[in-house]
Amino acid sequence: MTSLLGLTLGELQSYCLEQGFPKFTAKQLCDWMYQKRVGNFDSMTNLSFKTRAILKEKAQTGFSPAVDCQKSSDGTKKYLFSIENQGFVEAVYIPDDDRATLCVSCQTGCKMGCRFCVTGQQGFHGNISAAQILNQIISIPESSSLTNIVFMGMGEPMDNYDAVCSAINAITAPWGMGWSPHRITVSSVGITPMLRRLIDETQVDIAVSLHNAFPEQRAAMMPMEKAYPIKETIAMLKEYNWFGQRRISFEYTMFSGINDDIAHAAELVRILRGLHCRVNLIRFHASPDMPYRTSDQRTIESFRDYLNNHGIICTLRASRGEDIMAACGLLAGKGAKQ
Repeated sequence: MTSLLGLTLGELQSYCLEQGFPKFTAKQLCDWMYQKRVGNFDSMTNLSFKTRAILKEKAQTGFSPAVDCQKSSDGTKKYLFSIENQGFVEAVYIPDDDRATLCVSCQTGCKMGCRFCVTGQQGFHGNISAAQILNQIISIPESSSLTNIVFMGMGEPMDNYDAVCSAINAITAPWGMGWSPHRITVSSVGITPMLRRLIDETQVDIAVSLHNAFPEQRAAMMPMEKAYPIKETIAMLKEYNWFGQRRISFEYTMFSGINDDIAHAAELVRILRGLHCRVNLIRFHASPDMPYRTSDQRTIESFRDYLNNHGIICTLRASRGEDIMAACGLLAGKGAKQ
């Protein structure tokens, strides 16, 4: 059975012609799925009864509701989605004054193996499709109020490049959701060749998970440093003119006694010098199975101030949803509550 969510307008047109539908049926389907967020063919009232009957027999929209939702005391919501034969993924809805951000997942588990990430410690279970990425966005009750989407959930986006880009295309295309690409941020540990492709082929904002400016120390916590050194990623980013074009940021989780002293801040300034970017500091969110602790507030603020005083825009990201394991690095996708 064909899943329609995630297909381009051209692909939908080809499908409709194969079924004997008028070509314009494809645009109608796009309007229902992406603009009206309707996943039931019976509700698509401007399609003929015959067209709807054939679609119900041969296709599915790809919409699938979350199987669980947890709500944090700060208003954050964590949605759990079932992925056939692969387990579950989680998406996190974060309301904040006039912004409403959704953090989406692109894989079940992750190959990157970052020592401080709950998802990374689960191992890799599979890529998910563009339809399964888009479903996280379209099927939640808050879908129509979203202002931003961040690919910072479970998985490494550059390790599922085609599906991620297909989803971005549907979000930004006029036939899809019609969003500005600058409302989307894609995070990566720094898989340089694919990150270059993303920069060349899209206009989305970029976030690089850095966490330590010293290569050997970074490799001890982020094994992919050995295959894709952060210095090579930064050198590639310096080839582009970022000023006024889009945002490039670096994610830096603060670990007490590991990466939070002035020597680390100074090295960060050194390697980022000449790149128009910002650094987002993140408090480490403790997990029972990990030995790390977050830096204290005074240390974090001193680190932030050092970067700002040396020409690197640096902010401290507010922690959200920690009480429901929805904060950075805590997504597990372990299944619905019993």
